[in-house]
Amino acid sequence: MNKLVTLFLALFLVNLPNAMQANPLKEKQDDTKYLAGAVPEVDGKVVFSKEFQIAGMSQTQVYDTMLQWMTERLKENNNRDSRIVFTDKEKGTIAGIGEEWIIFKSKPLMLDRTLINYQITATCKENSCFVEIEKIRYTYQENLKYTAEEWITDKYALNKDKTKLIRRLAKWRRKTVDFADDIFVDVAVAFGAPDTRAEAQLKKIEKKDPTAIVAGSGPVVIGQSKTTNKKTQDGYVEVDVKQIPENVYTLLNNCKVVISIGEDEFNMTNMTANEGGAIGKQSDKVVAYCTLSANQSHEAMDKAQNYMLKLYAPNQTTPTVIIECRKLDTQTIAQEGHPQTYVGEIIRLLIKE
Repeated sequence: MNKLVTLFLALFLVNLPNAMQANPLKEKQDDTKYLAGAVPEVDGKVVFSKEFQIAGMSQTQVYDTMLQWMTERLKENNNRDSRIVFTDKEKGTIAGIGEEWIIFKSKPLMLDRTLINYQITATCKENSCFVEIEKIRYTYQENLKYTAEEWITDKYALNKDKTKLIRRLAKWRRKTVDFADDIFVDVAVAFGAPDTRAEAQLKKIEKKDPTAIVAGSGPVVIGQSKTTNKKTQDGYVEVDVKQIPENVYTLLNNCKVVISIGEDEFNMTNMTANEGGAIGKQSDKVVAYCTLSANQSHEAMDKAQNYMLKLYAPNQTTPTVIIECRKLDTQTIAQEGHPQTYVGEIIRLLIKE
């Protein structure tokens, strides 16, 4: 009997390295980005915030872009408690309340999640937008309710030395930081920044960190990229609409923007967009904005499906930039006596050589 036990023990010791190799220890998660300072506080309240700098956009255009984005984002959950609750176009302020699910773990027959409620506010100005996420609350397993201040702050979610996450609160802190970062990426994409998340999925490569756009301190600057050139026969260079060069954004600020409607060059309806133009992104489309002043007639634009925006530099008789657009079906209708902004998907962009 002793010999048999000795044999089993010997076999176990011989195969122990192989058993360990077949079941390696799970790689430890790097929580560096979730440690001290990852959850910002203002006067004792958790407030995630980000400033976006958007070259070539008026306050009205920034406001319209954010209103469109926030409306779509808060509608995603089909929840009546997730909606825009306040707008002030003159001051450039938009506020909404959101209710979404945060998934901790999802497996067959097991779903670990929490409902997160939050307030989001956008302050829109010329060439910039400041976004804040605050008043975060959680509802877990229907009857457990927590606030961000008592659940994910440095005081409660980190150890005494601020070097590790408290185990039972780690998932809440990680997922909330990721949630805020994801919203900020969405905002950046709405203003024309590249969506690294979609790109990674398309190429079927390892997904890039969605915080790449917003992780750094300081404002997000949108509107800088390289261009792929393709010469045309009439002295223009066709630019890839997904790689619009920075100087186009500058030209939108300094040039006269003329709207041309019609296919016949000699029978076009032309009007100046007195309030200027801008370039951004809506629903994964690169779009151009043009705004007519309150006293301009917009009947022709209401009827148009396709049109061109022509950018004329000072003292120039030929356009420096031509932007061919297809008007989007969803347009924000301005109140009477207010400027009217039109949004069109850019289908072609030409720059004078």
